[in-house]
Amino acid sequence: MITFGKMEPEINYTWRPGVYGIILKENENLVALIETDDGRYFLPGGGMEGSESHVECLVREGIEEMGKLLEIGEWIVKAQRYFYSEKDGTYYLVEGHFYFARIAGNTGEPLEADHNLKWIEAGEAVKRLFHEHQSWAVQKALTMMENNG
Repeated sequence: MITFGKMEPEINYTWRPGVYGIILKENENLVALIETDDGRYFLPGGGMEGSESHVECLVREGIEEMGKLLEIGEWIVKAQRYFYSEKDGTYYLVEGHFYFARIAGNTGEPLEADHNLKWIEAGEAVKRLFHEHQSWAVQKALTMMENNG
């Protein structure tokens, strides 16, 4: 598995598995991203809670971040990233599981008011994503689409 970021010596990292959906508008070459109020961009998804399955996690995150019901599709890739979260004051080793996903319906307004769904051109999305492992996963997804196209 590929790992991004640098492990700092003598730092205790909190392992945080997460699930992320790569949602493409294929004919328009657009990727769904979540923009937070601080101007950062992330893939829809997030950390797993308790004994959640990958499907349960992505469905919950879709409701929270987008107000959308997500359907999980084909698995794409897994990657890790070391980083420090200023928001949490915690050092994390995030393990991302990335899947193709699609929006299957609306559930109402997003539960997280500071999260906004944006459709961004694929190349630009890769550049804007805050986490390197998410950018890499989008590139892998686009390559898979090209190879299957």
